[in-house]
Amino acid sequence: MVSTVALNTKSKGGTGDTERTLEICQALVEDKEIMVQKALSWALRELLPWDRSAVEGFLATNEQLVSSRVEREVSKKLRTGKKN
Repeated sequence: MVSTVALNTKSKGGTGDTERTLEICQALVEDKEIMVQKALSWALRELLPWDRSAVEGFLATNEQLVSSRVEREVSKKLRTGKKN
């Protein structure tokens, strides 16, 4: 999942890859391992500048599956533009 970050980070040459990013996120959304959840949050936050509506849709569709960490971190980035 962390490999999707490079697809969506301008400084790494990323140009936004919604389809592949969300496909991988969907495959791992139910994994409760803390490092997987952190990676999921990171991947979604990096996709935001490219496709905000897709990230919002992913959270809405998977609201029962995403961890509270992912919900909190991504929602904050949606509201404020920052993680912290």
